Amino acid sequence: MNSYRIAVVDDDLHIRNLVEAYLVRENFETIGLGSAEEALELWRNDPPDMWVLDIMLPGMDGYEFCRTIRREAEVPIIMISARDNEVDKIMGLELGGDDYMVKPFSPRELVARVKRQLHRWYTARPGEEGAASVPSSGDIVIGELRLSMDERRVFWDGEEVEMTLKEFALLHTLSQHPNRAFSRDDLLAIVWGDDYYGSDRAVDHLVKRVRKKIMQLPIEAVWGHGYRLRHEGGERG
Repeated sequence: MNSYRIAVVDDDLHIRNLVEAYLVRENFETIGLGSAEEALELWRNDPPDMWVLDIMLPGMDGYEFCRTIRREAEVPIIMISARDNEVDKIMGLELGGDDYMVKPFSPRELVARVKRQLHRWYTARPGEEGAASVPSSGDIVIGELRLSMDERRVFWDGEEVEMTLKEFALLHTLSQHPNRAFSRDDLLAIVWGDDYYGSDRAVDHLVKRVRKKIMQLPIEAVWGHGYRLRHEGGERG
């Protein structure tokens, strides 16, 4: 089974079921939701790896949902809508959507775009489209954790674990200084940049996602402060 879980948010049950059927056929795990409010509940408790998001939703619309999670999360989003004018497309992309498809669309094309975004976000390497360029400084090894700086790859106990750019940046920061407690503000400035004005809950969500991918990773919460990567060996290898 594909390790990616994709949330399909659309109040049209027929479209939702159709999209899910095509994704399941490609061995993706899916979860269907009919409103942005349901989607927010999922995002807060068990966030998926990707969103396929309808714009015209009852209650909170797709634009507002995208704006909300973009303040605190890094995750690929494909927007779908019956609106086919340039203003709507630009708005969707400016609010943080990675792609925009107009209804009616080909489910096969949607699946192809899903695969492209997942590759771009999770598996692209330096030199490939969408890949981050990371300065070469050798591998960082902390116990069973190894970060390949040349290739922007993460390994746990010899097995590769796919990470987004910000997940990698978080691990890079913590592993460079094992046992050091970083405040949430420190991590926001390092991972998101000094010009980031969102909530520091973004750090908690990012840590939660990394922990979900490597459950044995010893990232500890420092109460009232932030996080550290515990390493009993002291200095990194």
